[in-house]
Amino acid sequence: MPVPQTRMERVLADRAAELGVEVRRGHELTGLSQHADAVTVEVVGPTGRYEISSRYVVGADGAHSTTRKLAGIEFPGAASDDIVTRIAEVAVPNEFVDPATGGLNLPGYGHISPMYHRTERGVFAHARFPSRPDLVFTVEWATDGIDTDAPLNLEEVHDSIYRVMGADLPLRPPEGRGPHRLDRSIGVNTRLADRYHDGRVLLVGDAAHVHFVIGGPGLNLGLQDAINLGWKLAAVIHGWAPPGLLDTYGAERRPVGERVAMHSQAQLALLAPGAEVTALRELFTELLRDQHTAAHIANMMAGADICYDMGTESTHTLIGRWAPDLLLDTGNGPVRLADLTTTARPLLVDCTENACLATEADGWRDRIDIVTAHTSNTAATGLLLRPDCYIAWATDSPDPGPHERESMRTALTTWFGTAQRPSQRRPVPPRSAAGPR
Repeated sequence: MPVPQTRMERVLADRAAELGVEVRRGHELTGLSQHADAVTVEVVGPTGRYEISSRYVVGADGAHSTTRKLAGIEFPGAASDDIVTRIAEVAVPNEFVDPATGGLNLPGYGHISPMYHRTERGVFAHARFPSRPDLVFTVEWATDGIDTDAPLNLEEVHDSIYRVMGADLPLRPPEGRGPHRLDRSIGVNTRLADRYHDGRVLLVGDAAHVHFVIGGPGLNLGLQDAINLGWKLAAVIHGWAPPGLLDTYGAERRPVGERVAMHSQAQLALLAPGAEVTALRELFTELLRDQHTAAHIANMMAGADICYDMGTESTHTLIGRWAPDLLLDTGNGPVRLADLTTTARPLLVDCTENACLATEADGWRDRIDIVTAHTSNTAATGLLLRPDCYIAWATDSPDPGPHERESMRTALTTWFGTAQRPSQRRPVPPRSAAGPR
C-alpha cells in the first residue's frame, strides 16, 4: 500500500506507546560490549552518561549505524560518486497541474505523468498529496559546480529541473509550518552488512542495507526485517524458541536485502543517460508487455515474491510464501485471515472435514492460536502461519492422513519448539474470530 513514511512512523509510535514502550529521543549510543549472557551499551543523554544492560541489542539506527560499527560488522558494497539527487517539498502553481491525472502540463515539454520521468539529461518526478506540499525529485549524472557545504535551496532545485526537462517549472515555498524537506545527496551507496547477527547484536533496516531510493522498496524491506526478527527474539526471551531460531533471521533476510540491492542497481542503470540505455529501455518496454514478465517484476519490486525455506518435506505451493488473505467462515460469519493474525502469535487455521489438525496441535496451544473454520478456497484446508504471516506448513487435503499430520507436527516443532506434555499445559482462553479474549 502506498502509505507515506511519515504516516507509518506515527502509527508505529502510537502502537509503541500503547504497548508501554519507552522511546528516549536525543540519547546517543557511544559504546557497546558483549558478554556471555548480555550486552552493555554506553549512552549519552540530556542529563549525562549512563549504561544499559540487556540480553540483546537491535541496531535500527540507519545507514551510518553506530551499533553496526561498534559490533565490528563490515558494510561492504559499491558507491557511485557522480550522481546528485535532490528532493524538495514545494508549491507548484495550480495552472501547471493536470486535475485529471495529478501530473504536470509543462509548457515547452508537454504532459508529465506522476511517476519517474527520464530524459537524456536526468530524471524528474513530481507527486501531489492531499494536505501536504508537492514533492519534486531530480537525479543528475553530474556533480560539477555544486557547493556541497551550502544547503539546498529552491533556486538550485528549479535549475536542476530546467536542466533535466529543458523547460521552466516555477516553484514557490510551500505554505504552512515547516520545516519543509530540502535534501541533496551526492553519490549512491549500495551496501549490505556482511552479517545481520553477531552474538547478541542484530541489525535491521538501513543499518543492515542501503540502496538507491527508486521505487521505494526500503520501507517494506525494513518493516519485514523487523517483524521477522521481532517474533523470533520474543520466542527466545519467552523461552520456547527451538535451537537456532535466531540464526534463521539473517539466513532469511540477508538474501532479500541482496535482491533489493540488485533490482535497485538495475533500475538506476536503466535511468542513466545515453543512447545505449535508451535502447535497453525500449527492449524492456517490449518485455513488459508480457503479463507474466510484468507480474514477475511487480512482485519483485513489492517484496511479494519471497519464498523462505521452511525445512519441510511437503511440496505445497504456499509453503514459504506470504499467506493469501483468505475469507473464512468460523461459525460467526465471514472473517478475513488478516483479521485473525492481529495477536502476532503463530496461527493454525484448520479447515479440514473433522478438524483433525487442531487436535494434533494441542501441545502447542500455549504459544499458538488455533482457529477451526470453513473456506471455499480448495487450495488450502490447513495453514500454519508464523507471526510474520509466512506459511510454515500447508495442506489441501480435506482429511489429512498420518504422514501429513506428522509433517505438520514437525513444522510446529521446527518453528515453535517442542510440544508441552499434558501435565505442563496451562488453560488457554478460547480464541474467537474477533480476536483474543
